[in-house]
Amino acid sequence: MPPLAQRNLFHDKVRLAVTLTGIVFSVVLIVVQLGLFLGFTTATSNLIDHSGADLWITSQNVPYVEQGVAFSERKLYQVRAVPGVADAQKIITRFAQWKRHDGSQESIQVVGINVDDKLERPWNLVDGRVEDLKSPDAVILDELYKQKLGVSHVGEVFEIGHFRARVVGFTHGIRSFTTSPYVFTSFKNAQDFTNLREDQTMFILVKVAPGADLQRVRRDILAHVKDVDVLPTAQFSRMTTLYWMFTTGAGVAVLIAAVLGLVVGFVVVAQTIYATTMDHIREYGTLKAMGAPNSYVYKVIMKQAAISAVIGYALGMVVSIFVVHGSEKGGAAILMPPSMAGGMFFLTLAMCVGAALVSINKVTRIDPAMVFKG
Repeated sequence: MPPLAQRNLFHDKVRLAVTLTGIVFSVVLIVVQLGLFLGFTTATSNLIDHSGADLWITSQNVPYVEQGVAFSERKLYQVRAVPGVADAQKIITRFAQWKRHDGSQESIQVVGINVDDKLERPWNLVDGRVEDLKSPDAVILDELYKQKLGVSHVGEVFEIGHFRARVVGFTHGIRSFTTSPYVFTSFKNAQDFTNLREDQTMFILVKVAPGADLQRVRRDILAHVKDVDVLPTAQFSRMTTLYWMFTTGAGVAVLIAAVLGLVVGFVVVAQTIYATTMDHIREYGTLKAMGAPNSYVYKVIMKQAAISAVIGYALGMVVSIFVVHGSEKGGAAILMPPSMAGGMFFLTLAMCVGAALVSINKVTRIDPAMVFKG
């Protein structure tokens, strides 16, 4: 015969279904909201994290990567003269207008790079090569934004800032946090597309020589180059993420939704487990009248909650996997790394066990004499 906890739990299948529905709903909602938060966080700092640079040089007081301010490219040669600098390259990240074939325009973020260098190259290429950007007017964009920009295949020609732009390749999964897709091109093309003067750049990326002290190189650059900020990649990435996720309020809204999912799940599970406990209150009274200690009764209730958590978590993860997979083709990616999936199990278990404590409080006050009352 199954143990008492399983018998109580599976006796009323309708109530069990309600309990599991609440848990699954909570798990999926929390996964979606936390996954969106991780997806947004990744998108905000995509360019910085994949740049391959150790240091980013910006104009003074630039708060995040989309807010770059142009400065003289002569600073590039000053940077290259600093001991410990193995490589330094100028890049452009600036908004521009993409003209579709139907005449409408879309905002994009042009990323101008030195095609012959390894810093800030487009990644996850699924069509074309980075070297194809050496050809005149060539651009590479992410396949996710094909429909938005009206692109169907490699070789199509469009306009960016009244200049000809020819698509030579596609990437996969390079999302931008804003609604403006990244469009990679050569540095010279980027100057034309964004109307930037030939003697200016937006950023300088620095690769420190092996064995060189990063902080010392940073201090030396600040001493030799005026009117710039020199930021470690991790710091600039964090600044950009904090701006978009918290200064704008976007991240706070997503986190609040995740907390609400947890609260909803807790309330539903607590209510159903409490109702199940009340349905069997006389049985618990009988156990206490027979001499069963409170610890045994508590164990039964906690076991019910744990079984519900395991089943609800498993079902919730199945649904979540489909949701995460479906988001890959959408504008907002939902990420669920293994660590998050593992953490969700313990969170679900804690939610159900916490809900069971509400029922335990009621059982504690059971009078065994109630069994003998009519």
